[in-house]
Amino acid sequence: MAVIYERVALIGLGLIAGSMSLAMREAGLADEVIGHARSPETRAAAREIGLVDGVAETAAEAVEGADLVVLAVPVGAMGAVAAEIAPHLKPGATVTDVGSVKQAVIEAVAPHMPPGVHFVPGHPLAGTEHSGPHSGFAALFRNRWWLLTPVEGSDPAAVERLSVLIRAMGANVERMDAAHHDLVLAVTSHTPHLIAYTMVGVADHLKRVTESEVIKYSAAGFRDFTRIAASDPTMWRDVFLQNKEAVLDILGRFTEELFVLQRAIRMGDGAHLHDYFTRTRAIRRGIIEAGQDTAAPDFGRSLTAGEVAKP
Repeated sequence: MAVIYERVALIGLGLIAGSMSLAMREAGLADEVIGHARSPETRAAAREIGLVDGVAETAAEAVEGADLVVLAVPVGAMGAVAAEIAPHLKPGATVTDVGSVKQAVIEAVAPHMPPGVHFVPGHPLAGTEHSGPHSGFAALFRNRWWLLTPVEGSDPAAVERLSVLIRAMGANVERMDAAHHDLVLAVTSHTPHLIAYTMVGVADHLKRVTESEVIKYSAAGFRDFTRIAASDPTMWRDVFLQNKEAVLDILGRFTEELFVLQRAIRMGDGAHLHDYFTRTRAIRRGIIEAGQDTAAPDFGRSLTAGEVAKP
């Protein structure tokens, strides 16, 4: 395919940025991909495996002359990084991010963007529980959704150019209001992660069930919870703190539903339980029919590719 951006700067070299680099270089979508990570160990690992064309020692150095800058750091760090790189951004460059929260990121990043630089917030709905420079793979975004939440006054040409890149990496693009994005993700990702962390924590604190029993007899449900709960703790700490209103709203609704189910179990109301589970089962069918998972007994996850939709 044709080159879409001559020089791309990736700030942060974890799963998402690493996968972007591999996808862009595999398809010839950028002439040069430069990366930077705060940790010297991460920078050294990225150099060792050739994750990018070049590794910069600072974020400011990485963005010099870049046509596209991708902020792939925890959402709590976005504002500080934006302030650091702002004086070094090329006029006409596009800055995007891959954070799981959008309103807080826009509030943190937009004030630092110089005139003539196009800020187009984004969020790829793809990932695995793995992190770090060794975790990326070029196929991560194939048939996944990548949501863009343009800010007021966003340049349509810049938004479209970024959309072309995303599609060329295999993803589907949709534009969404930032507030609505945060509510949708609170339902589909953030609150489910919080529930998974909680259930694994319950097992850890339940002294009548030993750790060896939890590990040895893990059925599919709990095993899947542990996969989710193995996700990067810094990233998820920031997600919950930055999207707390939407998460607390959905968590409150979840608690109400849970109380109804508790009552049905206590009262032996099998009809209510069967009807509830029948309705919720349809959601799973819809996900499979939409091509976002498969009906395979491994829940659609490949040990080699690791393609799991996540924030």
